Amino acid sequence: MDTSKVIAVFDIGKTNKKILLFDQNLKVAYQHEQKFATSVDEDGFECDDIKLIQDWMVDTLSSIVKEGKYDIQGVNFSTYGASLAFLNKDGELLTPIYNYLKEVDPEIQEKLFSKYGGVNECCRQTASPALGLLLNSGIQALWLKKEKKDIWNEVQDVLHFPQYLSYVLTGQVASEPTSIGCHTFMWDFDHMQYHPWVKDEGVNLPEPVNNDTVYNAVIDGKEIKTGVGIHDSSASLVPYLENSKEKFILISTGTWCISMNPYNDEPLTSEQLNSDCLCFLTPKKQQVKSSRLFMGHFHEKLVEKLNAHFGIDANYFKTVPYQEELTKALEGKHGDSKVFFPLGITEFDNGLEKIDLSSFTTFDEAYTRMVMELTTLCIASINLIIPKNDQTEVLYVSGGFARNPIYINLLTKHFSNKKVFTSEIDNASALGAALVIADQLGGFDMSQIALTQD
Repeated sequence: MDTSKVIAVFDIGKTNKKILLFDQNLKVAYQHEQKFATSVDEDGFECDDIKLIQDWMVDTLSSIVKEGKYDIQGVNFSTYGASLAFLNKDGELLTPIYNYLKEVDPEIQEKLFSKYGGVNECCRQTASPALGLLLNSGIQALWLKKEKKDIWNEVQDVLHFPQYLSYVLTGQVASEPTSIGCHTFMWDFDHMQYHPWVKDEGVNLPEPVNNDTVYNAVIDGKEIKTGVGIHDSSASLVPYLENSKEKFILISTGTWCISMNPYNDEPLTSEQLNSDCLCFLTPKKQQVKSSRLFMGHFHEKLVEKLNAHFGIDANYFKTVPYQEELTKALEGKHGDSKVFFPLGITEFDNGLEKIDLSSFTTFDEAYTRMVMELTTLCIASINLIIPKNDQTEVLYVSGGFARNPIYINLLTKHFSNKKVFTSEIDNASALGAALVIADQLGGFDMSQIALTQD
């Protein structure tokens, strides 16, 4: 097998920007991470410098083609969501790629809700919690139309961020399910089409194409089949959707613990929306019900507090084992009390000073109790996306907590009716972006992808 043939993926996160080359067995043959200075928008708010990013993409592909070590068969893009690109009639970018943390007038979304059935119905139809700021990307279009009319009047096409990066290489204006289906307010999950407000407000979005669609780009005289891009959360599901023989829930852990169930087609309820649940779409327009918990953030802050209290090295927590007798003793001692969340999760940061560690004699004891409470919160978050008629048989756990023996053992014990596997897939979002176009290229074998650790 000629391992020089590769698929290139640009994996663009808020913090890290990478290029990865996947060989014909879909293994990483090369990767490079690039740091970029940020820019500011016209209001002085920090944002990604899109010109630096797109110039880097083109220059990087050109260098790889010229070097000749790797034969790029295809290229695709996995990026963060909630960001739009606005193009004029000449196909030129009119605005920065705005930061989704930018604050905007809340009246903009309130008017949308009042016109289209109220907040609960609008959020239910679009499977999008009202996240505020610009995190619901449809609000970006409405904000531009309201606040920057001169720019809006020049807008011809609107693209989500992954499709803009594809457009840079191909010149093709496109849309796809995963970007428009993720907390955008733009997609009507009842009818599986754009929500009526999109047309009513004159937002010119192209009809979505499948994620396996490729267009031709020419880099230094070489034709390269180029995907339309994919939202990173949906991309991280693809290796499991393509390879798992059993129905599953994926628990992706990191700063956020995001639980995803592709086998729950029940509509979102108000309770779920209020508990930070949403739906998004797979590349095949399949609904994925998802919940999230700020678990990694909670863990980081609590470990800092424990380290300071016990005078322990910063990385010592990684060595604490699961001890069943200790967990039983702590259950008996503390019951259902929330030692580490005295004010609940919504007021977590304010409650840090109120945490009483006097009942713990060792770091191991305190840390075990802390992970027990985090796991209880995580279980509640997972339960939000399990339907009454649950058909899932497997829980895959990926990310940092997959290496936490206390968390994994407690999770396994609770979900005794399912198999709990820790996943060894690295760069899952980038791999997913490669997988969705692999069949269009030929010669790439996904059978070597291992979903779980031995």
